[in-house]
Amino acid sequence: MWKEFKEFALKGNVVDLAIGIVIGAAFSRIINSLVEDVIMPPVSLLFGDMDFSNRFIDLAHGGYRTLAEAKAAGAPTLNYGLFINHVITFLLVAFVLFLIIKQVNRMRNEPEPASPDVRSCPFCLSSNPSAATRCAHCTSQISAA
Repeated sequence: MWKEFKEFALKGNVVDLAIGIVIGAAFSRIINSLVEDVIMPPVSLLFGDMDFSNRFIDLAHGGYRTLAEAKAAGAPTLNYGLFINHVITFLLVAFVLFLIIKQVNRMRNEPEPASPDVRSCPFCLSSNPSAATRCAHCTSQISAA
């Protein structure tokens, strides 16, 4: 059983998956920092204060002015402001990832080579170069294009 587990754990796919998770976690920190430290300050400046983290509903009706006061008192709260902040952060992270992946795919995709000028054989419908006078597949006479 130990041998089987060792073979499974050391297979290329498992090691590749582990490396992917570690790199993904590190990349996640980079993206979160980009969103929170670079993108959010200008957005907040543009739209005013977008920090909703202190918006909450005090379910105990204790009259707390801040979420920190309510949490310190152990009061039950409905933290809708934190939820809004997380939704905004998610949307920004998703948009930034979309832009990054779009650029990576654009750099990765090589232009397709120009396809040679071809025409179909009227008899067997196979593709032949346009300069051919006979079909390469059925040897039928092909008229000039």
